[in-house]
Amino acid sequence: MQVKTKAIVLSSIKFQEKSLIVKCFTQSHGLKSYFVRDAFSGRKSNQKIAYFQPLSILEIEAVHKNKGTLENFKEIKISTPFQTIHSDIYKSTIVMFISEVLHHSIHEEEKNESLFDFLEAALLWLDNHDEIANFHLILMLETTKYLGFYPDISDMDMPFFEMTNGVFTPFHAISSLTAHETNLFKKLITLRFDNDQKVFHVIERQLVLKILIDYYMMHLDGFKKPKSVEVLKEVFS
Repeated sequence: MQVKTKAIVLSSIKFQEKSLIVKCFTQSHGLKSYFVRDAFSGRKSNQKIAYFQPLSILEIEAVHKNKGTLENFKEIKISTPFQTIHSDIYKSTIVMFISEVLHHSIHEEEKNESLFDFLEAALLWLDNHDEIANFHLILMLETTKYLGFYPDISDMDMPFFEMTNGVFTPFHAISSLTAHETNLFKKLITLRFDNDQKVFHVIERQLVLKILIDYYMMHLDGFKKPKSVEVLKEVFS
């Protein structure tokens, strides 16, 4: 089946000497993996590799055999070239981290156009703004809406957030955040990308990040703590 769609690059792995295996989240068919032969050879190799930077937004034509094997690109072009993401150390670090989070979070080979549209809009926002210290936190929390485990905020006035069921409760259980952690989590829930980025101190931001990673690990089978989290902490310390 020949397909035309937008795709967000989640990861690319070198295969043998000259080729790549590229995992993409496509607008039309969810998660797909592609084989790129001779990505590291020929005059246009640098151009080819540039397509597959973390979270690049592509427009692709591809042949999908849908047999659980690697698919093949026919045509690739950048949908919207990023102006700042790959040249700004803060933004590129965030993108490296987010791509790893999504790589471990999105497993379905089925259409989730609302998640794709959200991620595309968020990345374009990141590319065009400079106050971005909480971007990764907001994106991680908002993504849970599309993955099915956004917190139930109907009792948000309660003092403790219980992680397993994703609810606010009057009592502290083993799987609950402390009152201080719960207050930080409540603050995050109210944030949007355009809000003041100085609402968290560095230590608070790192604590909120730990809470989010733990929350993902509780609710997504196979989710692993991203290796890039230490780089992220270092850059934003």
